[in-house]
Parts: sequence; structure tokens; C-alpha cells
Amino acid sequence: MSQPDRPQPATQPAQQQQAATQPPTLDSTQILGGRTQVAINHGGELYSLRVTRNGKLILTK
Repeated sequence: MSQPDRPQPATQPAQQQQAATQPPTLDSTQILGGRTQVAINHGGELYSLRVTRNGKLILTK
């Protein structure tokens, strides 16, 4: 005997759900464009994003 088809839950796989809620990922080279420092205007405030000698990113106001 075959079992009757059961309705499947209307949920997305976990990876699709996670991708839908995650912000997009940008590579730092897209933001910096080969420079070691850029200015970012956010809400009328000016921020500085720079790369340290150790390759870390620092965002300051």
C-alpha cells in the first residue's frame, strides 16, 4: 500500500532563509578602491575608514 501524499510545509530551506535576512557582503577593495583611507558621509556626519599597517579596518568619526 502506498501512503497518501502529505502536504509539505511552506518554508524555505535554511540557506535561503538565511540569505534573505543577511545584508549584502562587499569586499573592502570595492569600498577603498586601492586607497588606504576613504571618507564616508552618513546621515550628515563624516566618518573615516582606513586600513592599518596590519591590514585591519578602522572606522572613526
